Amino acid sequence: MIFEELELPGLFRVTPEPHADERGFFARTHCESEFAEHGLIGRFAQSSVSFNHRRGTVRGMHFSRAPHAETKLVRCTGGLIRDAVIDLRSESPTYLRTLQVTLSAANHHALYIPAGFAHGFQTLSDDAEVLYMIDRPFVAAAADGVRWDDPAFGLAWPEPVTVIAPRDLAFPDWAGR
Repeated sequence: MIFEELELPGLFRVTPEPHADERGFFARTHCESEFAEHGLIGRFAQSSVSFNHRRGTVRGMHFSRAPHAETKLVRCTGGLIRDAVIDLRSESPTYLRTLQVTLSAANHHALYIPAGFAHGFQTLSDDAEVLYMIDRPFVAAAADGVRWDDPAFGLAWPEPVTVIAPRDLAFPDWAGR
């Protein structure tokens, strides 16, 4: 696997290195010891799938409050998404900065998101599926979020929003916290 640290400290794009032949290819997408060699959490307690019928669907921006903050490994296993993160770590030199990357079933990239980031995505195809590997069990009482269109972050979504959950619409602006 190739580990590429992105502009926000602790955030990595993880790309498998396929071994191809006439059948197609085989590639490792996770190895606990390889993650550890890069100083990353490699043991995941849960795995979840998000399936999204319509192009333009937005999910996010979600995070879990400490002490239940989650580290995630996110991969698009069907279709195409624009993945977005916000650095909410107050001690970070990139506090409140955002980053977006394209994940797709075709490019096979994964995004390693450490605890302390808000996360969300917009589907750029119908029938997009996203796989999450999460380092700790979900605690509903710690679940939180910020609005997907909060002006404090200036996230520019690539397409008009077609579907978004009422919960995501109701998150408060960051400035009001």
